[in-house]
Amino acid sequence: MLKTYGRHPLVLKSIGTALAGYLKLVRRTNRFVIDPPGIYDELLPKLPVIVAMWHGQHFMAPFVRPDGWSVKVMISRSADGEVNAIAAEKLGLGLIRASGGQKAHQFRKRGGMRGFIEAMRALKEGSCVALTADVPKGPARVSGLGIVQLARHSGCPIVPIAVATSRSIELNSWDKASINLPFGKGSITFGAPIHVAADADDEALELARQQVEAGLNATTRRAYELVGRSDG
Repeated sequence: MLKTYGRHPLVLKSIGTALAGYLKLVRRTNRFVIDPPGIYDELLPKLPVIVAMWHGQHFMAPFVRPDGWSVKVMISRSADGEVNAIAAEKLGLGLIRASGGQKAHQFRKRGGMRGFIEAMRALKEGSCVALTADVPKGPARVSGLGIVQLARHSGCPIVPIAVATSRSIELNSWDKASINLPFGKGSITFGAPIHVAADADDEALELARQQVEAGLNATTRRAYELVGRSDG
């Protein structure tokens, strides 16, 4: 019964709305710095970009978007994804409902191909696309090839981002999710753009995948350093 009612659209909408309100509270009550300074001006001529983040570090990601920038975020079609989608939409993001998978049947079931096509269309129309680089249910913080393929086919650079707060609750989940708390300090951190050539072969794609992974790890470490903590 709990499982049934917990997936009811009205329940999911209520939770998503509450989550958006809570995240706004966290944003207002933390003193945020942006690193490196002037990054938005640097990225402006490169738009649209593909924004990469790690699972479990994504809750405050909507606040990375500056006013006036169109951003669509890729979110799974699961019940948890529905809550995140409702919150993201209330925080000003567009939606692409899909996710990747470790195996071909998971990729199809989760709408991976449709999501890829929608992401390509969004980028072509000038919207940035944000997504987690690691594939759901692990291994955590290991980038998949999906984001690299998106960069290859779209011609858009991948920009690693991380958001950290000095106060948070770390969950014992597969992605080691971090629940950010109010009344502290925070950081919004960007890594160097990663470009993938249109003619990249398998070896070049794997190298780019490793660059995304290393870039996200470095960016996440930097974000935590700026709030006086160590990542993990």
